[in-house]
Amino acid sequence: MSLDVPSFELDVRTENGRTHLVPRGELDLATAPQLEDRVMSAVREPGGVVLDLRELTFMDSTGIRTIVAAHQAAKQSGTELRVVRPAPDTAVARVIEISGIDEALGLVDAP
Repeated sequence: MSLDVPSFELDVRTENGRTHLVPRGELDLATAPQLEDRVMSAVREPGGVVLDLRELTFMDSTGIRTIVAAHQAAKQSGTELRVVRPAPDTAVARVIEISGIDEALGLVDAP
């Protein structure tokens, strides 16, 4: 019997008035719409948003596009969006480094 392990999960919770989104697994063309729907909705609400990338194991350019779009939407709505950088020396950290969004988005080390 094999267990069907999902390649992507999204934990959503509210702490101290902020919406915390913690994607787990692989953020790619197939899974990015799920994150995009939730993060875009959250940045339009008051209270701020934390997008924690530390539990992602893979991210492609679709994930980068989703994060950039969320950053732009948060800026337009005046909502604070804190993006927590992934662990160093991971595939996700490398994609972020190559894309150049680290400094442009002001990624943080902790929520």
